[in-house]
Amino acid sequence: MDREELDAWLRLLETPGIGLEGARRLLAAFGSAQAVLGAAPAALSTVVGPVLARALGDVPEGLPALQDRTWHWLGEDPQRSILLLGDPDYPQALLQTADPPLLLYLEGERRLLGEKALAVVGSRTPTEQGRDNAESFARELGGAGLCIVSGLAQGIDAAAHLGALSAGAGTIAFVGTGLDQVYPPRNQALARQIAGSGLLVSEYALGTPPLAANFPRRNRLIAGVSLGCLVVEAALRSGSLITARLASEAGREVFAIPGSIHSALSRGCHALIRQGAKLVENAQDVLEELPLNRAPSETPASGTPADWPVTPGMSPEHGRLLDAMGFDPVGLDALQARGGWPTAQLNALLLELELAGLVAALPGQLFQRLQRG
Repeated sequence: MDREELDAWLRLLETPGIGLEGARRLLAAFGSAQAVLGAAPAALSTVVGPVLARALGDVPEGLPALQDRTWHWLGEDPQRSILLLGDPDYPQALLQTADPPLLLYLEGERRLLGEKALAVVGSRTPTEQGRDNAESFARELGGAGLCIVSGLAQGIDAAAHLGALSAGAGTIAFVGTGLDQVYPPRNQALARQIAGSGLLVSEYALGTPPLAANFPRRNRLIAGVSLGCLVVEAALRSGSLITARLASEAGREVFAIPGSIHSALSRGCHALIRQGAKLVENAQDVLEELPLNRAPSETPASGTPADWPVTPGMSPEHGRLLDAMGFDPVGLDALQARGGWPTAQLNALLLELELAGLVAALPGQLFQRLQRG
């Protein structure tokens, strides 16, 4: 893309009132952004009406600065590019959705948009077990050849990206801001990792702040580019369920990990399962539903709870405590009732298991067993 074409696209998309639908109609009528801007007002009026035709004749406030900033941003790093709807490597999966973006800003490995992908989404404030599940599922599914797609949010999204990166697998983060910003700011380091070996994608111009309305729209891209959507933990009203609904409407597979009946973060997943999402307990449950052209023997199998190992050096008493905990959050009183440990011994065992990464301490003096291995 040369400077003249870039400037034309930005002017078309940033003209107030045009929007994606108006831009699509204009491009269908005139063939290119440059041709749209070169057309006579009378011709433009037949497509978008006289008011918007006049708007296209005016330079939007701040547009020249945006054009300069975008051109310089592209030139600063060869891994940065712009992908247009008509480009040969525009992902076919997005083309099949109801509202494909006309222009995408990319930073990282552009080829990943052509890989078979799975969306992994969930709560921004997950339990420790949920975070662990997201990372381990993403690690195993990435190792099986899937590109892991999520939204760079804190919580489940971040854990999914980290799991894919730890497996050396591809990961794509669709964001709700311009690519010159990172939201939330705490994910700056993760965003740099993804830009280095994965791919950051946005349909929003540079400088676009984290507006609330952008994130539900971003979710349609996460769902649209993927073969399926795995929801790890979600409340009944959450953006993750929006992504799952969009995936279902686009004909994609929807998967959900069940959780404790006492956890509000399990209710969204349980609702999806009641609506027909596949209940999954391990990565193999996901892989067997996706068209990966792979023999069953090539897909790694996940462990079952009975296979979860105790860290070397742990005693039989540690194993007995883990069995007594089950997999729901549990308090000290309940554990003492189940196992009869004195308070001092129980606290010592729990601390050792927490340091070994087998147990997480939760608010309210609760503890939860974590899956490892």
